[in-house]
Amino acid sequence: MKWRLLALLIGFCIDLAVGDPPGLPHPVVAMGRQISFWEKRLRRLFPATPAGEKAAGTLLWLLVALPALLVPAAVLWALGLISPWLRLAAESLLCWQVLATRCLATEAMKVYRALQTGDLTQARQAVSRIVGRDTARLDEAGVTRAAVETVAENSSDGVIAPLFFLALGGAPLGLFYKAVNTMDSMLGYIDPPYTYFGRTAAKLDDVFNYIPARLSALLLLAAGGLMGLDPARGWKVFRRDRYKHASPNSAQTEAACAGLLGVRLAGDAWYKGVLHKKPYIGDDIRPIAPADIPLVCRLLYLAAFLALVLLGGGALLLPF
Repeated sequence: MKWRLLALLIGFCIDLAVGDPPGLPHPVVAMGRQISFWEKRLRRLFPATPAGEKAAGTLLWLLVALPALLVPAAVLWALGLISPWLRLAAESLLCWQVLATRCLATEAMKVYRALQTGDLTQARQAVSRIVGRDTARLDEAGVTRAAVETVAENSSDGVIAPLFFLALGGAPLGLFYKAVNTMDSMLGYIDPPYTYFGRTAAKLDDVFNYIPARLSALLLLAAGGLMGLDPARGWKVFRRDRYKHASPNSAQTEAACAGLLGVRLAGDAWYKGVLHKKPYIGDDIRPIAPADIPLVCRLLYLAAFLALVLLGGGALLLPF
């Protein structure tokens, strides 16, 4: 357990120091290619019926998620037979690649810097790299809102949920979670052609994120209190609005951040030319402003540190 937590600590520090350097091989990219590989083949093998697509999607989930868990576990076990230090080095690098704290903040701050220079076109391009919605028609407030929302939502998916699984089961369980989350990102849509094919990916992502999403929201509220924001208002909005999303998990952190900042997030958005009607999250106490982007990034960093301390300390109490 101590070796596992040391690897987590080292990986966390590497992530804060260097983020995700461009051009460096990344396991999520490999997972994406694996998902695309199996999707093409399984769609040909199974009938294009709701039952057939559900079966194909379930099989794809198993073919991607299980190797993500078992292969690194086997490799780390073999390295441990050679030297515990070799295993520590390898697991530390894997923990680093599972986390996305600096990368998320860096990409959001690119949006902020573009807005600061008044370059709305560049800001739209920057935010398009971190959100799934159409960005061509967004005004300054829309771009800012999209950036704040993605930092809020991905504080769980990209940072605190991975920390949760890394603390619980080391790099193998962390990579398993990343596979689950990547499959949901690529397949978990209600629109065709993934309405049935992506059903398993979407539902199981909801299951594995249930506890981390709520933990993330609570840690954001704690971080907000330490930063001098309004945790009471954050708690109120969190309690009221945390289920205002199609996913049972996504609005948890968005509601906490909206309440802390005193702004209104979410609402209608365009995806691939189709308008999706969504309820608002939070209260329109003040207009959202570009300065909210670095503010939510600071919330992200502090919540990540709190998660590391809480989860690391909790893992020491585990009997395995």
